[in-house]
Amino acid sequence: MRALYLVRHGQSVSNAVRRFQGMQDVPLSALGRRQAAAVGAALRGRAFAHVYASPLDRARRTAEIMVADRRVPLTLVEDLRELSLGDWEGRTVEEIRTLPGDPYTRWVRDPVENLPPGAEPLGAVQQRVLRAVEGIAAAHPDGEDVLVVAHGGVISAYLAHWLGLPLSGIWRLTLSNGSVSSVAPPRVLTVNETAHLAGVDGASGGAGLSP
Repeated sequence: MRALYLVRHGQSVSNAVRRFQGMQDVPLSALGRRQAAAVGAALRGRAFAHVYASPLDRARRTAEIMVADRRVPLTLVEDLRELSLGDWEGRTVEEIRTLPGDPYTRWVRDPVENLPPGAEPLGAVQQRVLRAVEGIAAAHPDGEDVLVVAHGGVISAYLAHWLGLPLSGIWRLTLSNGSVSSVAPPRVLTVNETAHLAGVDGASGGAGLSP
């Protein structure tokens, strides 16, 4: 594998209302589908040997839209699924902020020490995404470019590994819906490229920290 291109899925219907989704299988919004098409157009000139995606609908559908007019194989990888947010899943950011002690703000400041009840530890998330990419790289030993479509949490955990960023600080990374980041391990080449989303209504990524 020469370079890995990491795409965060387009806006989901939960992203649109700042609702935590985590492992919930939530579809793309209309904006999310437009974002997926815009990413596909931006990457059309690049030859990818393979596309790998999280099995959750919002990532899988983004990948399908991106490569709809290209003959590129698509494989779903369970370890690319979004991190579980436990008891917060299905609740909005505003709801969590109103709980005693504002656990949302504490989670943003340090998601390791202030893990939502029942959520997946970030160390486990990072280990499984590294395992997934290791398997992907092993399948492409001849210097090919590979595309991965996944989620803000898992992409952040992966980038943090190569940037030397502690997991307690991963929300310092901004990853907008429909953004592209690229890595040629061990080098991080780009983070959160969004120029291709210009002109797509609401393309700022919209939902903030609500994986």
